[in-house]
Amino acid sequence: MSTVPPPNSSLLPPPGPFTVGQKEYLAGFMAGVMQAGFVPFVGHTAAGTITSKPSSGLPNAAASTEPAEPNVYGTPVSELSKPELWKLEQNGLDLWDRLIAHAERDQLPDEQNTFYFRYHGMFYVGPAQESLMLRMRIPAGELTATQMDGLADVAQDWGGGYLDCTTRANLQIRQIAPRNMVKVLLRLQELGLTAKGSGVDNVRNITATPTAGIDRDELIDTRALAKAMHHYILNNRDLYGLPRKFNISFDGGGAIDTAADTNDVGFIAVEVGEAAAKTAGVEPGVYFRLELCGITGHQQFAKDVGVLVRPEQTVALGAAILRAFNETGDRTNRKKARLKYVVDRLGYDGFLALAEAKLDFKLARLPLDQCEPRPRAIPHGHIGVYRQKQRGLNYVGVVIPVGRISAKQMRRLAELSRNYGTGEIRLTVWQNLIIPNVPDGFVETLKRNLVRMGLHHEASSISGGLVACTGASGCKWAAAHTKEHAVELARYLEKRCALDLPINIHLTGCPNSCAQHYMGDIGLLGTKVGPDKREGYHVYVGGGFGQDQGVARELFRSVSFESLKPTVEKMLRGYLRHREKGENFQAFTRRHDMSALQGIFSNDE
Repeated sequence: MSTVPPPNSSLLPPPGPFTVGQKEYLAGFMAGVMQAGFVPFVGHTAAGTITSKPSSGLPNAAASTEPAEPNVYGTPVSELSKPELWKLEQNGLDLWDRLIAHAERDQLPDEQNTFYFRYHGMFYVGPAQESLMLRMRIPAGELTATQMDGLADVAQDWGGGYLDCTTRANLQIRQIAPRNMVKVLLRLQELGLTAKGSGVDNVRNITATPTAGIDRDELIDTRALAKAMHHYILNNRDLYGLPRKFNISFDGGGAIDTAADTNDVGFIAVEVGEAAAKTAGVEPGVYFRLELCGITGHQQFAKDVGVLVRPEQTVALGAAILRAFNETGDRTNRKKARLKYVVDRLGYDGFLALAEAKLDFKLARLPLDQCEPRPRAIPHGHIGVYRQKQRGLNYVGVVIPVGRISAKQMRRLAELSRNYGTGEIRLTVWQNLIIPNVPDGFVETLKRNLVRMGLHHEASSISGGLVACTGASGCKWAAAHTKEHAVELARYLEKRCALDLPINIHLTGCPNSCAQHYMGDIGLLGTKVGPDKREGYHVYVGGGFGQDQGVARELFRSVSFESLKPTVEKMLRGYLRHREKGENFQAFTRRHDMSALQGIFSNDE
């Protein structure tokens, strides 16, 4: 009988003892294995014999018995940052008893509890204010008049008597004494709202197009998607311990841009025609494009990553992205813990591969230029009167100067929304709000009432385009009193300059850029000026978002606030004198280099 040789038998060494060269090679190989951490196997069988075969399935008696150091998503505990150690010690959601104890003692939190309390939307803002601030979650910025009335009561009874509209279509109440914080949180729940997860390492308020469902040009109503994302986050505990904060926005592709490109994740509605759909292997229709890594404090807008996703898949994709970020984000250095730094390390394709692996569907790809072009957004389309898609109805965009509104004004707005609309109010990311569903016959009456209560509806006014962070009156990081300065600046300019086109002026107190000064027509960054440390600003021009996306350029440095007022006046007068017909301020500043602009804006002519 013939013997069948084993496969590749010609590659086997000839039989016989090892040569001297082979012995030296094996000795070197084994030495390398030992240096690489090789552990020989020694197991004790039930029969009392000793085996060297790992295949026996017995414990290795020669292995170290020291336990491996615990880790969080691969980061050893010894390397975690202080906040990560606090999260490991106790989940921030599980400390209701601490809130009650602090309320009973009327006690402000220490450093660790300051971190924990933000999980419940309570922020200690000392030393600027020796009190607490409540930040809510209002998905898609949609409120009822009843909720507006209730929040006015909270601000009046337990806060400073006012509320601040934020750049995440949200509301904040300040000057809450510790003894009242539990009452505030319980009342918030009674109103059908929550503050859970509105601070520290969580997903911030989910924003959406403020005219969703009423915009004549929109491709899709984004409210259901934003609210579904909101509730998914609220119901999954693992999403409350992200490496750092996270922002998500939905844009319905209509007449108002939601600044989704300033978010970690932006979903932008687009229409895909037949030819492009065939290229992508999908059906024609409305889809969302995915943008990643917007972080304006770092002068970076979100980037379109070539992904096309059906509307019903967006929340699942958002969840997959959040979990991929949770697993890969830096937990040792808070300054490098945002999504941007994960993508810097892994690349967009590498990070997307991690997210896509968590889905039961494949992501379609299609270049952006193959989608139908979006209609041009209306500049300041969130201010003024605009017809809705519903016949005979209008929405009225209301200017809230620097986003601060009194409890009395809130109650009046709630009343107006009931009397002249359908009892609904929409917040915007520009610190203003919208009253929708106003019949044609009530528009002028509503406008008159807004003016009587100290508000207005004019898009071309200076105050209509003001955005200001909390500033030094409520934030320890701010170098200037931005809200107070913004109001004073607007009053000064509106007496001296008549504009016929809208303009954005963003005032932010520190480089964290909560008011996103890099995307304003005019951006003002708070600083200290001169040896006496007066409050002042660095001046930037030419920023924009969406279809006019761009990072503002620095024009002037270290201008004291008193000098700033005439400086901005000269800027606006120079623009009005030298612009081309119909040219807005952003286009004008982008058409000139910095040297030319400094000459134009410094001229007293």
